[in-house]
Amino acid sequence: MTDLTTELIDLCAGLREVVLPSLGRHAARAHAGVAVGGDVTFEIDEIAERHLERYLAARLPRWAAYSEDRGLQGAADPELLLIVDPIDGTRPAAAGLESACVSIAAARPAAAPRMAELVAGVVQEIKGGDLFAAERGAGIVMRRASGAPLPLTPSPRTALDGLFWNTGLRGRPLLLLARAIEELVDATSVGGAVFELGSATYAVTRVLTGQLDAYVDIGPAIIAAYPTTEAEFRRVGNGHVLCNSPYDLAAAWLLCREAGVPMTDADGSSLEERPLLGSDAGFQLACIVSGNETLQAALVAAVGRGIARLGG
Repeated sequence: MTDLTTELIDLCAGLREVVLPSLGRHAARAHAGVAVGGDVTFEIDEIAERHLERYLAARLPRWAAYSEDRGLQGAADPELLLIVDPIDGTRPAAAGLESACVSIAAARPAAAPRMAELVAGVVQEIKGGDLFAAERGAGIVMRRASGAPLPLTPSPRTALDGLFWNTGLRGRPLLLLARAIEELVDATSVGGAVFELGSATYAVTRVLTGQLDAYVDIGPAIIAAYPTTEAEFRRVGNGHVLCNSPYDLAAAWLLCREAGVPMTDADGSSLEERPLLGSDAGFQLACIVSGNETLQAALVAAVGRGIARLGG
């Protein structure tokens, strides 16, 4: 690994260390404010964000970072740009569950940076400590907290029947989403399983380990197909659209790219040209991740059929 990836791993470890004592504590659930994208900032988020702010000032004064709760901070003309979700899975973390991660990606500075500018990404589970790291063009490293290797074993399953997969519910109007993913839920809820683990990066890394066959999160695709539904998303999101933002998926996207695992928009198109900096509805991402290209195509087709049903 290069010095850059080592630095990201160190920052991940520091964020994990300050958050661990708060896992599952009721005080972690206190509302501390509102994030730049409109989501609730919990006290456990604030603990992590304060550490990130101090770390940047002390160790990386010539870098900048865009984080979930603070937005853009750090150097005005940075040498490197970090895309940070200090706790991806705040609600599971506040409940003391396993499905919460630190997610950090690094990108080359640009006037309007895109996913294509990403050069490194690290995801670390907060409770268990398992680590996933990738450098562009150099592959992926996966290891246990103990340092033992963690095998890359994406699912070979190609049929929708019996799928084990994850979706996202936070901020998504339930009736709209249920109609769009009805076919997938019905095909898998008995012979397979549908999960809502509360963390995009945790779900994506489960596809890398083979524990899940797929991750399907399509809120922005529904809005794009039917703009009038945005009002329903804002109703559920207390005035905001609260789907996945770039900070949720940047590191996970690079992990998948280097692992050879497909991650695309809901229609199967590439995410490479999507902007990295932003949290509101105009920047949010639908995505489908799966263990192989055949399954990916089947999921894209099923989601397309589901979104078309909403028009009826």
